[in-house]
Amino acid sequence: LLRSTTNAMGKTKRRREEEEDSIIDDGSVDDDASAANDADDVKSVEEEDEINDIEDKPIEKKKKVRKLKLSATEDFNAKLQKRGIVYISRVPPRMTPSKVKTLLSDFGTVTRVYLVEEDKTKRKKRRKAGGSGGKRYTEGWVEFESKKRAKEAGEALNMSRITNHKGSPHYDDFWNIKFLKGFKWSHLTEKVAYERRVREQKLRVEMMEVRRENASYIAQVEAGKKLDHIEERQRRRQDKQGGGNKDARQEAKRRKIKQKKPFEGDKKAGVSLFI
Repeated sequence: LLRSTTNAMGKTKRRREEEEDSIIDDGSVDDDASAANDADDVKSVEEEDEINDIEDKPIEKKKKVRKLKLSATEDFNAKLQKRGIVYISRVPPRMTPSKVKTLLSDFGTVTRVYLVEEDKTKRKKRRKAGGSGGKRYTEGWVEFESKKRAKEAGEALNMSRITNHKGSPHYDDFWNIKFLKGFKWSHLTEKVAYERRVREQKLRVEMMEVRRENASYIAQVEAGKKLDHIEERQRRRQDKQGGGNKDARQEAKRRKIKQKKPFEGDKKAGVSLFI
């Protein structure tokens, strides 16, 4: 009987331990599952945020790059070779690139116009003097689609009135125009780029000179301050030692220049040699 009871008690203990272990295992499994679900929820929220950010960003359209064919480039170069350029040595006031294009379009198709603006300093001086503050141009180049048309325009318009309308501001102005043989628009762009580089170089050199002058001025100011400080210390020291004799100090500071006696001529003869 005792053995049977002990065996039964041992079986019940084993069953209880197995049940407790199963409960603990189930709890750990449940915890792992809840943690995994939380992680999945966080990932889903982050993915939704990223999707919303992508939707909020503007969609950039890719520009289509058109590839030119060799035949098209050859045709364009051939057209460039056929073009002619005229030079305008003087551009009258109130004349703009659009006006130049409309006036010269009577002789042929105008492809490009370039007018050089006047210096800003001249414009400021004219405005201060009471003149007009409008933009003015000094010279210009006009490109025609055909060399023949450009040559005809240069020969016909040179030293002729710009317009025959008496009410126009350009009635008293004359064309100063000339056809440029063998001149291309690429030459003009090279000239403009070269002038821009020269202007930038001059500006850079001027800035360096200004900085050097500013640095030397600051150094001189600092040296002057040091000298003033030294003189102030000497003055205080002399005040302590000499009892503050101001006249004596000024007399000591005053420079003494040795002068030669003036030439008075020969005293025996009584006549000066310079007379």
